[in-house]
Amino acid sequence: MRLYSKHQIVTACLLTAVFAVGGTLFFTSRFSTRRLAPVSEQKEENSSSSNQQTQGNDTISGLETNTPVLQVSGNSDTYTQDEAQNIAVYERCNEAVVNITTQVMGYNWFLEPVVTSSGSGSGSIIDKRGYVLTNVHVIENASTINISLADGSSYEGRVVGRDTESDIAVLKFEVPSNVELKTIAFGDSENLKVGQKVIAIGNPFALERTMTTGIISGLGRPIQESENVIIRNMIQTDAAINPGNSGGPLLDSQGRMIGINTMIYSSSGSSAGVGFAVPVSTARRVVSDLLQYGSVQRGVMKVSLVQNTSRIASYAGYGISTGVIVSKVASGSQAEKAGIKGGKNAVQYGRFNSAKTIFLGGDIITGIDNITVSNYADYASALEDKRPGDTITVTVYRNRSYQKIQVLLEENTSSSSKNTI
Repeated sequence: MRLYSKHQIVTACLLTAVFAVGGTLFFTSRFSTRRLAPVSEQKEENSSSSNQQTQGNDTISGLETNTPVLQVSGNSDTYTQDEAQNIAVYERCNEAVVNITTQVMGYNWFLEPVVTSSGSGSGSIIDKRGYVLTNVHVIENASTINISLADGSSYEGRVVGRDTESDIAVLKFEVPSNVELKTIAFGDSENLKVGQKVIAIGNPFALERTMTTGIISGLGRPIQESENVIIRNMIQTDAAINPGNSGGPLLDSQGRMIGINTMIYSSSGSSAGVGFAVPVSTARRVVSDLLQYGSVQRGVMKVSLVQNTSRIASYAGYGISTGVIVSKVASGSQAEKAGIKGGKNAVQYGRFNSAKTIFLGGDIITGIDNITVSNYADYASALEDKRPGDTITVTVYRNRSYQKIQVLLEENTSSSSKNTI
């Protein structure tokens, strides 16, 4: 056991007391500084913390984040370049898109005129004098056509011309002298690329001037619109197109029309991301003729045609059951001069009360230029962009062999070129 002197014990007690007092003062000072800081300093510190949070999120407080602010480009600090471009196109073009509503009149049991159906679609103002571009099926069988503008004004429209082969129609309404219309310019559809951005503006489900965006999904699509109409070189897009968009413009990123929205493929009737537009290259040619002549000046062969079928082929002993049969050739026509041959064997074809006389034994047209002709829709489509004076190469099936004949197309002065059953 260790022994301590009285002096050592007194010294140890004094040192213990000194350390105890010093430690108490140190900890008191240490912890009181935080708690007793002036109010102004607390506000300044809280403000600094709040500012740091605000930089990370402008609307939600209480978050700690170091997420950087997204650097954007465009017309302002608010929009990305793509957004600014969409906004610019919409502001430039939406007032030139019209809502077209139609009514079809009929008669009731008392022979009183009544509205039997109505419809709606879209159109583009292409001329300040009130010319509107749309689809033929938008105004099909319409007794009255109403054109509504972006400012809410409404005008009665009349048909300047229509072309079923391209499903393009031109309307016109009278423009008041104090009104200046905005128009949409034609662009170029010859140099389009798959993947290119496109913008559609229209009136789906009567929601006026709705804009959707997408890309070109395909080019050069041949789409059969009706029994006797195939529209070739259509633009395929995934931009949402719904009932009511028909006739509206498909635009490029500069706000120029590159197509006329025409149809969709859908099992539900609503957009499935597969929409089609008539290319503006077709619209240019068709609109020019409709404004100048009221109809499209296409080159024709002056022949009467019959759709070949397995039943006819079996009866006549043909070796093929596709193509269109040349029933008659107009006397003195360019088709006759080129050597196209009609049939000589007259037969009654069709139902008993509506049978028609056709002539079998002549040529069967199976191709025009590089287009295979399996039916009349193919035949009409192959001549859709041909003009009077053009020369085409016609492939015919004759005596169980194929021949190619050069034919000069003529102006359509009669309905003989559409005489088909």
